[in-house]
Amino acid sequence: MNDVWPLVHAERAALIDDLARLDDARWEEPSLCAGWTVHDVAAHLVDTARTTRLGFVAGLVRAGFDFDRQNTRGVERERGASPRETLERLRRVASRTSTPPAPLDSRIVEEVVHGEDIRRPLGLSRAYPSEAVLRSLRLQLRTPASFGGAKELTARVRLTATDADLSVGDGPEVTGDALSLLLAVSRRRVALSELEGPEAGTLAGLL
Repeated sequence: MNDVWPLVHAERAALIDDLARLDDARWEEPSLCAGWTVHDVAAHLVDTARTTRLGFVAGLVRAGFDFDRQNTRGVERERGASPRETLERLRRVASRTSTPPAPLDSRIVEEVVHGEDIRRPLGLSRAYPSEAVLRSLRLQLRTPASFGGAKELTARVRLTATDADLSVGDGPEVTGDALSLLLAVSRRRVALSELEGPEAGTLAGLL
């Protein structure tokens, strides 16, 4: 599973390149993460890149086992005084291979999904490597909702990628490209309009 790191590092480098071209005002635009700006998401990626297994557990204890509070504190800690400072912090952690106590493929989920959290509101696009998207989607579909995935969804619908050899689940079929499926099962409702099938219109209520 260590082969995930080249994918992670490539996504970090690509996002750094995109962020480096933004003026400061665009960093303050809302991301797809409710309540977070582009700057906040970038700071979150710095925090997750720095996170170790022991550090994650210690931080969760300090946050009273409140995962959202832990994330908020991480953003506050890693957000620089300016976008340039945060970008430099992101550059410094781009080659790290530390991870919280989670499947290693969760590291590529972080980079792809949060990459879209930033890019879509800014009108930016990226042709993600198919392997990065498919590994992310497969992990999300075997991870319970309580841990940010959508495993339970596969008992209700069958999700089929139109641009890859992937079809998972039982029930009425919902189709879309793998990236749109990944965003939808990661609770990014902006992608729901990109899906098709008899359950596509009601998928929002299942997530």
